[in-house]
Amino acid sequence: MGRIVGAFATSHILMERKGVEEQADRVFAGLKSIREKIAALKPDIILIVTNDHMYNHGTALQSPFAVGLANEYTPYGDMNVPQKPFKGHTEFGVSLVETAAEEGFDIGFFRQLRPDHGLSIPALFFSPQGRIPVVPFMTNPHMRPCPSPARCYALGKALRKTIETNRPEDERIVVVGTGGLSHWLAIPRMGEVNVDYDSWVLGCFESGKAEDVAGLEAAEILERAGNGGLETLNWLVMAGAVDGAKGRKIFYEAMPAWLTGMAAIEMHV
Repeated sequence: MGRIVGAFATSHILMERKGVEEQADRVFAGLKSIREKIAALKPDIILIVTNDHMYNHGTALQSPFAVGLANEYTPYGDMNVPQKPFKGHTEFGVSLVETAAEEGFDIGFFRQLRPDHGLSIPALFFSPQGRIPVVPFMTNPHMRPCPSPARCYALGKALRKTIETNRPEDERIVVVGTGGLSHWLAIPRMGEVNVDYDSWVLGCFESGKAEDVAGLEAAEILERAGNGGLETLNWLVMAGAVDGAKGRKIFYEAMPAWLTGMAAIEMHV
């Protein structure tokens, strides 16, 4: 059977360093430390839980969850991300879809995907030169109603079952939830950060009580953390995959200049 050897969560945006140099440097240092930890774990696959920012998920068709099934991805290039291809893993993605269906989750899929910054920035950091295959798993916080926090947490448990029961023996998987934490991407609250919400979420993850966050309603996250804060759903999928694990905060920076409460955490697997 396969196993999850590492689990992390991190914000998935990087912006201009000018004017926020010290904070930006701490964020970069934190992301580099995650890269080093992942490299030391020697994963066969990195499962990145993220969300599309309407570059691939259009308004004509919406799905609450989708997995990428390509064997290679070329970034869309937004936010000046280099358009260098990185590896995917079709067979692993298919196994996620099949096992999730057995567990009561109907998962959509992309056979072609041009990932935006939500996937390509984490992939750039955590799979240098695209050497480690990356499987994108998308939640959709933009649709209404969006997937519930509880549903996302339960889905994480189902994904773990795929890894532990349907994957080759000794296959090593790292799960990374990305996005958030709090940020408003709409006037009149554009750029607000809710430090209290972010601190509470991080505290729950650190103490092994991420399920408390999963107990929120999506509307409550929207109110407390903004429309961008619904990316907390990605963190919850990761947390469900390591249900009950405690964590260690790697960084937290409230950065209105980057429109985001920037955060990262490592779970003790």
